[in-house]
Amino acid sequence: MSDLLAKIENKSAKVAILGLGYVGLPLATEFNSKGFSVIGIDVNEERVDSINRGISFITDVPSELLAGFVDRKLLHASTDFGQLQEADCICICVPTPLRKTKDPDISYIMMVVEKIKETLRPGQLIVLESTTYPGTTDELLLPEFESTGMQVGKDFYLAFSPERVDPGNKEFTTANTPKIIAGITPECSEAAGRLYEKIIEKVIVVSSTKSAEMVKLLENTFRAVNIGLVNEIAIMCDRLGVDTWEVINAAATKPYGFMPFYPGPGLGGHCIPIDPLYLSWKLKTLNYNARFIELASEINSNMPLYVVRKITSALNGRRKSVNGSQIVILGIAYKKDISDVRESPALDIMTMLKEMGANLTYHDPFVPEVRIANGIMKSADFNAELLSGSACTVIVADHSSYDWQFVVDHSNLVVDTRNATHPIKNTKIAKI
Repeated sequence: MSDLLAKIENKSAKVAILGLGYVGLPLATEFNSKGFSVIGIDVNEERVDSINRGISFITDVPSELLAGFVDRKLLHASTDFGQLQEADCICICVPTPLRKTKDPDISYIMMVVEKIKETLRPGQLIVLESTTYPGTTDELLLPEFESTGMQVGKDFYLAFSPERVDPGNKEFTTANTPKIIAGITPECSEAAGRLYEKIIEKVIVVSSTKSAEMVKLLENTFRAVNIGLVNEIAIMCDRLGVDTWEVINAAATKPYGFMPFYPGPGLGGHCIPIDPLYLSWKLKTLNYNARFIELASEINSNMPLYVVRKITSALNGRRKSVNGSQIVILGIAYKKDISDVRESPALDIMTMLKEMGANLTYHDPFVPEVRIANGIMKSADFNAELLSGSACTVIVADHSSYDWQFVVDHSNLVVDTRNATHPIKNTKIAKI
């Protein structure tokens, strides 16, 4: 272990990042910025080629920064898992989606575990960052690695450290967001802690990998449940004829005992819509029903339908139907100022509107094209004609680049799912 710690200390340890997406690529460049050499491995050849040409596909990693690391030979991407043999430290940042049955799909994790086993050598540190259910690291990964005949904490080191990436967040980045770490053994915790201390301002070590896995699920379950609550409050306020946003903002003036959450068109991204269901699934195997999680998931999953009903109602108020109406969606990323459309509620809203016969267009400055209902749609030019030529403008992602007064002035009808048009007062605006 002393050799590994010495390499980490003098930054001669070679780091391998498996999965170069929204988690892996920022992590890789953070290691680069502190002087570590990184091998990035991904199965997507197009992504690998883009990185090696210094072209970033992630807003949080500017191409200029990426190209600098590539030119200095601090970062090289590859599809060749055989290069893992050269690595001293391996970070697993692969996707963990849900199956259609809402069961965890950890096939990507287990695939890279098999690849790591093929080249595993004494002295290597392996850290799982992919979000998963409590017990994955010690119940699934550990037996696989020990099947090679090597012993954890002695021959190799295994830890879990949940990613805490918030795409588009300029205030909290990989470097200044505290990092949770837990190793299978104290030696594993020490090795992982020493590695991440080199690139992250604050590292918190917890007692077990299962606790670390639970930390991540608690964080996102907390958000999902509270968003579910405020989405239901929005529906209640609609029925009561009161302004949801006024109520929330007034409640937020209380200096204690209240934390504001805000309603929206539904949950998006890889974490919040998915992670709580990992926990719910795990508890079902222990004969326990996670009722808060299931109820919040039901409410949040139904928000796109609620938005479509608001659009239908708003058009009906103008003696128009969805069928045959020109409708433009502004912002289809799952949140403002990013290009990520994973699990975006806009996709469900657009699919439902198309099925109802709407003539649909969209504009998103970050998403030039998207697949909807087995077809490709391209972002339209944003101008007054796009808005005035549509029966309804629907705001789904409130990107900062939009001039909301311009949007309201040139639209015939606005359905605002993000309160983006506050404080504009106009009878053509309908909010959730």
